[in-house]
Amino acid sequence: GPRMHMNDGRVVSNFIMQTLTSEPLTIYGKGKQTRSFQYVSDLVDGLIRLMNGNYSGPVNLGNPEERTIMDFAKEIQRMAGGPTPPPIVLKAAAEDDPRRRKPDISLAKRILGWEPKVSFETGIKQTISYFRKE
Repeated sequence: GPRMHMNDGRVVSNFIMQTLTSEPLTIYGKGKQTRSFQYVSDLVDGLIRLMNGNYSGPVNLGNPEERTIMDFAKEIQRMAGGPTPPPIVLKAAAEDDPRRRKPDISLAKRILGWEPKVSFETGIKQTISYFRKE
């Protein structure tokens, strides 16, 4: 979201910056690996609930909505690209790249009454808007 560093090397900032500058979007591997994306305000809300509660163990505060990196790249192209979005380029996969990331937030729901509220599309739109202004 806003205040995210544009060159932090993460997939969200990489894909948005590559699209806004009309550079090819770089995917490492075939793009079938999955990620879940969470808007910062949802994480902050979960952390505040955890700090104000009585539970002292680990709790997943992620977003269980899973999407492939390829689908994510296409969404960024659609939302941030012009009439001719930049192409997607596949490169060799990193050895330590996890194939799947999907947190189980059932404990957070049960003990904190927490789950993400900001939709993927809303969060990405706000992030793209911020990057365009910077």
